[in-house]
Amino acid sequence: MKKQSGFTLIELVVVIVILGILAVTAAPRFLNLQGDARTSSMQGLRGAMAGATGIVYGRAAVDGIELREKTADAATTPQTSDNIATNFGYPTSADIGVLNSGIEEAVEGLPGGDWVAVNITTTPTAPTFDVVAYSFAGSDVNAATNGFTYNFTTEAGTGCFVLYAEADDATTPAFTVAVTNGC
Repeated sequence: MKKQSGFTLIELVVVIVILGILAVTAAPRFLNLQGDARTSSMQGLRGAMAGATGIVYGRAAVDGIELREKTADAATTPQTSDNIATNFGYPTSADIGVLNSGIEEAVEGLPGGDWVAVNITTTPTAPTFDVVAYSFAGSDVNAATNGFTYNFTTEAGTGCFVLYAEADDATTPAFTVAVTNGC
């Protein structure tokens, strides 16, 4: 009698089923498609904000208001001819009276749609310039519970957001940073 070698059909089917189950449970962990998509979205928003900031500054220079500082009064805050509130030529980060935030006016879809302004914890706690952060709609907007932080000294943060800091003075431009380690 000849001795059989190899797998039986049942053993082959069992091995294939086990491999299928492992693939279905392990693939999302290794592929991390949602995290990559969120990170790419944050980088895209950062690029849109940086581009809009440059365009607004160019418009402010043409209008001759690139050296003017914002005020607490909407009537005296410098605006481009496109009605974008500025501080030293760059879009403002917060609403001023009846004026909407300059960055929200400059970037289509802020806030609303896919993005929401979120509170973050900053270090040092009181930077000399105003900041605003945006994350995905539906994000927790409370800094005490969302865990979003940014340290201006080390230029590092935690969370999943884009930070916009308006110009501090005529020689310090506005900047945007994408923090994606929590996406």
